[in-house]
Amino acid sequence: MIANDVMKNICLKVALILAVSMWALPAPSQDTAKKDTAAKPPLSPSEAVLETWNDIGRKLLAMAEDFPEDKYDFKPTPAQRSFAEQLLHAAGANYFFINLAHGQKLPAEEDPKREQYKTKADVAAFVKKSFADGAAVIKAKGDKGMDDLLTDPNTHRPVRVADAAYSFIEHSGEHYGQLAVYYRVAGLVPPESRPKK
Repeated sequence: MIANDVMKNICLKVALILAVSMWALPAPSQDTAKKDTAAKPPLSPSEAVLETWNDIGRKLLAMAEDFPEDKYDFKPTPAQRSFAEQLLHAAGANYFFINLAHGQKLPAEEDPKREQYKTKADVAAFVKKSFADGAAVIKAKGDKGMDDLLTDPNTHRPVRVADAAYSFIEHSGEHYGQLAVYYRVAGLVPPESRPKK
């Protein structure tokens, strides 16, 4: 008898604890329920490429506009490109994609000369223009154009427009990572690493 009373008492206490804890949990709001049920459709092929292209362009432009102009010729080691040269290289390389996609002659040189882009504003404008020009190509090609074939000038093999774009996105990402190190070596914090307001 005593064991039954103890078991009933324990079961009642457990039931009471469960009921109170369930009552204390917040109910999903209508906003949360709407967000869960109103899933966005996936991006189309060209939208996905464009979003990624624009994202790395935004990051590099933020660095170009943020880094102190008096440190634009900073190099972590003598063998490396300067901060400005890194940006010019990444932005200039975009024209190997842009020109190829337009069926135009490729740039004569891999890197734009620093003497042509003397100020921080000049470099930032070039970075901005190169990514805008690339975005325009991607938009013009659209979804159907992402599968158009280009001939890779290095391998002489066909490559899809989307794949070519992604290879230059990846290239810009490599230089973004290098520039983040330049920030740290110079005692600065890259824009993307700062607390969001």
